[in-house]
Amino acid sequence: MGLKSDGWIRRMALEQKMIEPFEEGQVRNGVISYGTSSYGYDIRVANEYKIFTNVYSAVVDPKNFDPRSMVDFTGEICVIPPNSFALARTVEYFRIPKNVLTICLGKSTYARCGIIVNVTPFEPEWEGFVTLEISNTTPLPAKIYSNEGIAQVLFFEGDEQCEVTYAQKKGKYQYQKSIELPKL
Repeated sequence: MGLKSDGWIRRMALEQKMIEPFEEGQVRNGVISYGTSSYGYDIRVANEYKIFTNVYSAVVDPKNFDPRSMVDFTGEICVIPPNSFALARTVEYFRIPKNVLTICLGKSTYARCGIIVNVTPFEPEWEGFVTLEISNTTPLPAKIYSNEGIAQVLFFEGDEQCEVTYAQKKGKYQYQKSIELPKL
């Protein structure tokens, strides 16, 4: 399994629509960078968020998640409360090839502010907008800038194809069009 370069990412994005919309270069002027990098792709956060709230004193249960635990927000800047988190989605829509797995890591600009981005791997043949978990680990409110870079995706191509892809096992988060809450 090997890490894929910017040239491979460009080819896959343009020929197979692996990433849409796709930015061939790195956009930096006055924004947190996004687009193609040396060995990855810096994704953007869309302007739709679900911010965690404790208004109803609900218990966080991944097997029975209470949607009242989240407040919907749309805007150019999302403020995440201290020691809390928000869910968001990417601007980009992904179509992962059958022999590719991705790992996504938060950008250093946010990490240096105590903001951690968690994304699970994009499995072979997974497709959709990516749901992002953005944690504010600080005791202060934290700003997230919509339509700017939030994390970097690294692409790994397998030496051989897996036996069962995400699509074949009918994964519960396939074809995401919006922010998805936990499902069992």
